[in-house]
Amino acid sequence: MAKVELNKICKSFGKARVVTDVDLSLEKGEFVVFVGPSGCGKSTLLRMIAGLEDITSGKLRIGGEDMTEALPAARGVSMVFQSYALYPHMTVRENMSFGLEQAKLARSEIAARVEDAARMLKIGDLLERKPRALSGGQRQRVAIGRAITRKPRVFLFDEPLSNLDAALRGETRVEIARLHARLAGTTMIYVTHDQVEAMTLADRIVVLNGGHVEQVGTPLDLYERPASRFVAGFIGSPRMNFIAGEPAAARAAAEYGIRPEHLSLSSDGRGWPGRVLLTEDLGSDTYVHVETAQSETPLVVRAPGQMRIGAGDTVCVAPDESRAHLFDAEGRPLARAPEAE
Repeated sequence: MAKVELNKICKSFGKARVVTDVDLSLEKGEFVVFVGPSGCGKSTLLRMIAGLEDITSGKLRIGGEDMTEALPAARGVSMVFQSYALYPHMTVRENMSFGLEQAKLARSEIAARVEDAARMLKIGDLLERKPRALSGGQRQRVAIGRAITRKPRVFLFDEPLSNLDAALRGETRVEIARLHARLAGTTMIYVTHDQVEAMTLADRIVVLNGGHVEQVGTPLDLYERPASRFVAGFIGSPRMNFIAGEPAAARAAAEYGIRPEHLSLSSDGRGWPGRVLLTEDLGSDTYVHVETAQSETPLVVRAPGQMRIGAGDTVCVAPDESRAHLFDAEGRPLARAPEAE
C-alpha cells in the first residue's frame, strides 16, 4: 500500500554495469511486471528494492520515505522467491509464523494472521504438514501466505511460477490475480520472462533490455504501440515477423514488422507466394511457417482453428497492412505508411 519511486538507480558489480539510470514511479496499489531477456537486470532491480542488493547510485523511495540504504526489514516489503525458501523442518504453520515471531508479535495476532492467509489461499488443511509433503503449487501458496502474514506495503515476486508445470502455472497465476484484487491497494512488483504472465497480470509492464528501461506501459500499449523494434519482438507470442526486404524498402523503412495473427493465408492469390515448411496444430490455432521471397527467414502465420495444410504446399500470405509496423535502421518506430503500390 505504498508508492515506489526509483530515481536514476544504477547497479555495478565491479566494473560491470548491470542496471543503468532506471527511473520509475510505481503507483500505490499497482500491479507492475518487469520483463526482459535473461541477464537484462530485472531480478537485480527487484532485489535492490527488497534491500538484498546494495544500490550503487540513485535513490529509492517507498511510501515517500528514502529507503536507499535501509535494512530489508525496515522497508515494509515481502518477497516471494522462485525457490519457495521454506524451512524443511518446520510445518506450514511454523513457516508462516516464523517471521512474525521474530518481530515479537503476540501469539494471538500471529495465529489470526496465519489463519486469515491460509483461508485466503485455501491451504488451511495443510497447516500441520511439512514442505516435503506438499506439491510444488502448494509450496508456492505457502510462500505467498508467509508474505501475506507480514502485511507488507509492497509485495515482490521473483519468477514465482517458473518451477511449476504448465497447468499449475495457470492455476497459480489466477490465484495471484485474485489475491491482488482481494488485497486492494497493495502494490505488487512481479518479475517474469513469461509472456502470458506479464500480459494477463500487469496493470503496467516495464520492459528491460541490457539494464535499461526500453518502455513502460499497459500490456495493450506495448503490444499495439511498441517504442522500439526490441519491444515489438519481445512482447507477443509467437514473436512478430520482421522483414528487411522489399516490403520494408517500398515503405522507406529498414524493417517491416507484422504479427502472426495479422497475416492470413489467402485463397484468391493475394499476397506473397510461398511454400509451407511446417505446421503446428494446437487445436484452437494453427501456426504455419512459410518460406517466401520477401523474407530471409520463414514467416509465421497464426490461423484460427485447424487447417488441412502441410509441408510443401504452396500458399499466399496476405498481410493486414493496417496492422504493420515500420522501423528505421536504429530500431525506432516510424509512422505507419499506406500500403505500397
